[in-house]
Amino acid sequence: MQSDVSSDFRDFVEDYWDIAFGFLSALIAYYFHLHHHAYLTTIFAASCIVALSVTVSEVAEILAERLGEPYGSFVLTFSAVAVEIILLYMILTAGGGEASEQTLQTVKSGIISAVIVDMNVLLGLAVFIGGLAFVEQEHNEDTSSTYTTILFISAIALLVPSLLAFTPDGKNNLFKASIIISFMLFAYYIIIYVFQTKTHSHFFKSTARSRILRLRKRKKLDSQEEHEDSYIFEKFPNWANLIAIFGLIFVVGIMAEIFAHDSFEVFDALGINAGLAGLIIAIISVSPELITAVKAAKNDQIQRVVNIAMGASTVSILITVPALMALSYINGIAFTLDFNALQIGALLLTVILAWKTTDNGETNYIEGVSHLMFFACFAVIAALY
Repeated sequence: MQSDVSSDFRDFVEDYWDIAFGFLSALIAYYFHLHHHAYLTTIFAASCIVALSVTVSEVAEILAERLGEPYGSFVLTFSAVAVEIILLYMILTAGGGEASEQTLQTVKSGIISAVIVDMNVLLGLAVFIGGLAFVEQEHNEDTSSTYTTILFISAIALLVPSLLAFTPDGKNNLFKASIIISFMLFAYYIIIYVFQTKTHSHFFKSTARSRILRLRKRKKLDSQEEHEDSYIFEKFPNWANLIAIFGLIFVVGIMAEIFAHDSFEVFDALGINAGLAGLIIAIISVSPELITAVKAAKNDQIQRVVNIAMGASTVSILITVPALMALSYINGIAFTLDFNALQIGALLLTVILAWKTTDNGETNYIEGVSHLMFFACFAVIAALY
């Protein structure tokens, strides 16, 4: 009996630690914010954002399993990108009606870093862990081929305003070019959405079933599913889970505003440049997806990993960029898409690396290590650039 009580308590903690820790961190962050303790406010606000974003990703994963692919990955990526947009928008508007050059560079770094983290840390760590467990894992090669093509073209599109900045009249045309590119990116996404959900949905579905999940089903030992049945969000209908996601994202938005207000004071005090600040922000926003991807890799669901990593990266460019351009325009902030050489170069090289490591439909741990090594190199340059 005591063993059952102890087991139930462990299950309860495992299920709801993120919600409890998230709301507790929110209250502590708010308290320190009122008393002007910038360091502690930043730490606890970031902790709240990560913890509640984990909850958002878990609820989104429940919806994803009910909807199936490719709609499932859409729910996961959009829930994560919503947090990214809110966080970057709060940083963009933290200074009021006018954003400093440091703020603008931090937001631009955050946009590119989100893709770098998704494609190298998330994909790399998941592939590495999955490779150690299963030697090789198979996914639909059409998925990675399509996504890397989309990401390569998206990176080229972001390069256009950056190149215009070096032309004789480029500074005057930079804002106009940024708006045009934003519209083009959004239109590109609409076409991709039709391609992914209507005409070529089979490109994004797994061609190999998970060996772990198949074994569990055969032996009727899927204790994870039995455990998840007691999770409150498993019992909710889809509309209730959607409301829960929006409610949690609302709280994350409040914490993002507090984080944006105090984090720059901390970054300045510690001598953290815009590139490294953007990378830290990207890691905070991507962390829930990372947890989901690692779980999928352990279950031999590498297709889910590829869909999350590349899908989130695609949405990070094609949705986040137009959204931030629109929001900055509404707030009278002169936000443009003139990314620096490091950001565009790292983005293009990441896409090329992802194409090389996933184009044959199989992954192994050395490919995961390669992505992690690339990220380590990028982090060093971002810190010292």
